Amino acid sequence: MSGSIRTDAAPTPVGAYPHARRVGNLLFLSGIGPRRPGDGHIAGNVHDDDGTLTGYDFEAQCRQVFANVHAVLQASGATWGDLVDITVFITDLPRHFATYNRLYAEHFAGVDACRTTVGISTLPTPIAIELKCIAALPANA
Repeated sequence: MSGSIRTDAAPTPVGAYPHARRVGNLLFLSGIGPRRPGDGHIAGNVHDDDGTLTGYDFEAQCRQVFANVHAVLQASGATWGDLVDITVFITDLPRHFATYNRLYAEHFAGVDACRTTVGISTLPTPIAIELKCIAALPANA
């Protein structure tokens, strides 16, 4: 079984791509950030009266990313336990790695996926974190 997965339970992708794509028993999630489903606002971002971004709550962004990944997994018929590889992109790795590691341990307890964490200078929208995941689904799923 192969095909694209899109769900209203996760925020609309910012480009012309699906939330995930299944190829055989592998599920590839597109990069998922901390925008909220429905309204598309970025969780944790703080703006001044003119709408200029003045700061962000990294923990709030992490929690929203995890919720969005979970929503895409569910829409795909997958669970946390099906994850085999997680790539994490963080825009200020020295400042946020410890927080990310703590929250990851809370949300991914018991998940035996490989993980790579990459510090980068920017992401396509004003977000501080994005996850890219691969899951292996049971043959009958």
